[in-house]
Amino acid sequence: MLQENIWDADAAQRYDTPGQGMFAPEVLGPAVDRLAELTGDGAALEFAIGTGRVAVPLAARGVSVTGIELSLPMVERLRTKADESTIPVIIGDMATTVAPGEYALVYLVYNTISNLLEQAEQVQCFRNAARHLAPGGRFVIELWVPELRKLPPGQAATVWQCDPGYIGLDTYDVLNQHVVSHHFRFDDTQQARLFRSPHRYIWPAELDLMAQLAGFELESRHADWTGTEFTAESRSHVSVYRIPPT
Repeated sequence: MLQENIWDADAAQRYDTPGQGMFAPEVLGPAVDRLAELTGDGAALEFAIGTGRVAVPLAARGVSVTGIELSLPMVERLRTKADESTIPVIIGDMATTVAPGEYALVYLVYNTISNLLEQAEQVQCFRNAARHLAPGGRFVIELWVPELRKLPPGQAATVWQCDPGYIGLDTYDVLNQHVVSHHFRFDDTQQARLFRSPHRYIWPAELDLMAQLAGFELESRHADWTGTEFTAESRSHVSVYRIPPT
């Protein structure tokens, strides 16, 4: 299924959860703080800007933010929060679409690079980030660590979250390094709502190699936006890559 068909009007409508989930202050606040720090006095470009979860509060901090986004319904929802003069958006995919100007920071949050389903596309995404950056500029990626250690032999799925009214599970195709995330939401009735999205998972070491191919150096890696140490037990990471200064 094409990504633009997955992130349709229905998905855009359900994406924003103000004050909860990925919009919770304790989740969003540290991300915005860190991105503002890394941008400094320059401008920032967000790949897959979506509905503006990060871009809107980042722009409110005085950072000049531009976005690239494939889904028109997601951009339409963003436009209810910020107009084109405040946060310009170029319609297109994050692997090939070029935004005007030069940036101090390109960022790609909440596992979104895994929406590119081929390794070559993911490498192309790094190269696209590099072409937008000034010397010394940075590319920040937030990405989950594949939980294959939880996958017993012969079992193809793991449950990664189970809360009242919600179950999240992933089904793996380890041969092709693909995973489909299944999000089940339900109430007291016998009915449930399912949203599915395909991904290509990436190990941190593979991500670093993609960065090298595009001319980046790994500057830092932490388990979260607050700078927690990244360990073998970390479920996700925030990696900062840098174009060497000339």
